[in-house]
Amino acid sequence: MKRVGVLALQGDVGEHVMMLESLDSVVVKVRTIEQLESIDALVLPGGESTTIAHLLVTAGLKDALGEKLRDGFPVFGTCAGLILLSAEILDGRADQWCYGALSVTLRRNGYGRQIASFESPIEVTGVGSVSGVFIRAPRIVAWDNDVEVLATLDPGDGRGEHPVFVRQKNVWGASFHPELAGDPRLHRLFVDSL
Repeated sequence: MKRVGVLALQGDVGEHVMMLESLDSVVVKVRTIEQLESIDALVLPGGESTTIAHLLVTAGLKDALGEKLRDGFPVFGTCAGLILLSAEILDGRADQWCYGALSVTLRRNGYGRQIASFESPIEVTGVGSVSGVFIRAPRIVAWDNDVEVLATLDPGDGRGEHPVFVRQKNVWGASFHPELAGDPRLHRLFVDSL
């Protein structure tokens, strides 16, 4: 049985843990390098991307996770996790960094601020319709050809469809919060890929 970690520094940790436990995964809340080294895959939760980035540095996990990502380690990032995995953040803070594990360019809060949060059905390749919960969600505005787009969304703002669920090799990213919808199918898709 695979051991799946959830980065437990800030954000929707408990919700991801519940989703993964419902799939009978062995779940580890990751706060240390030792815990990171003990797992087969990792979920980077939604939360506040600059806070999570800062905590990765102070916990001594930034470089260790970066090395694992370069070695092909499977990671699923949701919302803030997607921001951390991206290649470029167009409107990030001057000191904001990202791993470059997903060849996507995005805008933080790309669908609007907290007050513009929304929920929308999303058609996911190989899964069907799921509920997408968008809270200050990043918007993917550019992506390389080797990024597999698994779902798109047109929020009706005149800017057309954008990817909201993507995969590049072992790295997965969602603009939305699948852990908040109570539907474990996207987590199952990730776990079944391990």
